[in-house]
Amino acid sequence: MGKQRLEAFSDGVIAIIITVMVLEMRVPHGADRAALQPLIPVFLSYVLSFVFLGIYWSNHHHLLQAVRHVNGRILWANLHLLFWLSLVPFVTSWMGESHFAAWPVALYGAVMLLAGCAYFILSRVLIAHDGTDSALAAALGADFKGKASLALYAVAIPLSFVNRWFACGLYTVVAVMWLIPDRRIEAVLTER
Repeated sequence: MGKQRLEAFSDGVIAIIITVMVLEMRVPHGADRAALQPLIPVFLSYVLSFVFLGIYWSNHHHLLQAVRHVNGRILWANLHLLFWLSLVPFVTSWMGESHFAAWPVALYGAVMLLAGCAYFILSRVLIAHDGTDSALAAALGADFKGKASLALYAVAIPLSFVNRWFACGLYTVVAVMWLIPDRRIEAVLTER
């Protein structure tokens, strides 16, 4: 089957996730700058999650750009990724509302870790479908950034109980790592 419906569905789900996330931000009751002060953690957690969702959306687009057809295994692997991403508004809201308390920061990391695992699984299912000599397999190679991201999440989760700010710092490092555009897929597709 073609990949267009999968792409459109995924784009729609990610757009809805971002919309739900922004709707979780409550308008302050006051009308001065001081009324915004308690919303700073909520806004910071929103920005971090928005960046992560943008990264997932962009890289998901690149993954699917490299394939022509999808099958049932790919559909389920994609739904697995979307499931974990759908939890981002909840953990984002809890982390912001709690002013980055240890448990919400840890759960945020767990959701990011599981979303990262789901993305890795999706990429491997796509490679298995297209073959180890496919453009996608060549582009991803050993996938150092993906594996490093998972390792940083795994370290940040228990670290959140020791120092939640260091844990949030590791989440930020992962985001910055992925903000640098990953042109491997585009480069390989241009060559072929």
